[in-house]
Amino acid sequence: MEFSKTPFLPRAIENAAANRPFTKGLITAALTLLLLIPTLFIANLVEERQNRQAQVVADVSSKWASAQRVTGPYLYIPFVQQEKMPDGTSRASKRYLYLLPDNLSVTADIVPEQRPRSIYKVLLYRSSVTAKGNLSLSFPAEFNSQSLLLSEARVCIGITDFKGIEKKIAIGINGKTYDLLPGLPAADMDSVGLSAAIDLSGLSANQSLEFSLPMQLRGSRQLHFAPMAGSSRFTIRSAWPDPSFDGSTLPSEREIKKDGFTAVWEFSRANLPFNTVLSAGQVPRSSFDFGVSMLQPTDQYAKTARSIKYAILVIGLSFALFFIIEIMQQRPMHPVQYVLIGMALSIFYILLLSLSEFILFNQAYLVAAAATLLLVTLYVKSHFRQWKTALVFGSVLAGLYTFIFILIQLEDTALLLGSIGLFLILGGIMFLSRKVNWYPVQNR
Repeated sequence: MEFSKTPFLPRAIENAAANRPFTKGLITAALTLLLLIPTLFIANLVEERQNRQAQVVADVSSKWASAQRVTGPYLYIPFVQQEKMPDGTSRASKRYLYLLPDNLSVTADIVPEQRPRSIYKVLLYRSSVTAKGNLSLSFPAEFNSQSLLLSEARVCIGITDFKGIEKKIAIGINGKTYDLLPGLPAADMDSVGLSAAIDLSGLSANQSLEFSLPMQLRGSRQLHFAPMAGSSRFTIRSAWPDPSFDGSTLPSEREIKKDGFTAVWEFSRANLPFNTVLSAGQVPRSSFDFGVSMLQPTDQYAKTARSIKYAILVIGLSFALFFIIEIMQQRPMHPVQYVLIGMALSIFYILLLSLSEFILFNQAYLVAAAATLLLVTLYVKSHFRQWKTALVFGSVLAGLYTFIFILIQLEDTALLLGSIGLFLILGGIMFLSRKVNWYPVQNR
């Protein structure tokens, strides 16, 4: 019995089964979805390599020094407070306060260093930090000068990682030098830092203390500061051309060039919610940290991951073009041939990932795309036996790779340009398919 005369099938199903383009279209769509499975494995491979890079960076940074946060200098001054007991008597208890600089000027010069580890490069830095300013021994009325234990005062600074200290840190105050050693008398302002004992008992009230503090610090990823002063100005300079200014405040002035950057932050009593004299319970809990993060010039893994997201676009449009060409030229392709072409398009992403670990991403993209284009174009030529058809397909695929490359480079306008590009691509496919005879077998 002939299939077309089977009485039990509805006429629509019979026509669909007899329509070879329709059947081939379903197979092509199914193969497009099936070939997205390898891209999922490639995406997992990208994530694995990215995690490996992060582990290498963390390992090298832990041996060098972590991200640094610098606070101070400031004074720790204990005092005696009389407390009334329930029985009417009084008891003396020891408390403390912090005295912040009235004026603070900090200059930081950062020298980046790239250390190779296996196939990766870890970005580290050395910095030369100089803090200058003055503190005034003036206290609110509630702090009786007789209760202040000025002989037990300490000068303190906060530093995140002691491994980053390259040279002895000493602060000069009114012509005297004090060596700072690890350890803080209290953890309200900083949990980790350096301090030194300083006897202030011989100084008069409201006397100004001029200080100068040079430091040589190593670190990785970030250098942040806390603006704990009445008025302060911070200047950060570096030869690194790819900074990221982060934290609670962006710089008031900045200049970024190919040979480096300069950034300036300024603060005053008007835009900071604390005074220069703080008791233990008045230390601000909110973070006012700011600074700079040293970024690698390219993140090949992030860009590779973004390119994989467009795999369905490349494979789907390539298969659609093959489908239209084979119908127009009456040279059908076997589903196995579709699978081979789809695998070639998928291997592009593996080439891109592996090459980008050794050369710049843009160069890796060019090499991987050129290799894939050459392979697929020659395969199309071997099937259709026409250079014209092969070159047309190769040009379309080259246009797709160029379009995706542009989208990867963009950020804010990627969605807009992508939408317009997809609209134009769809219009081109509709234009090419307008003369295709989708019903070669006439309904009976």
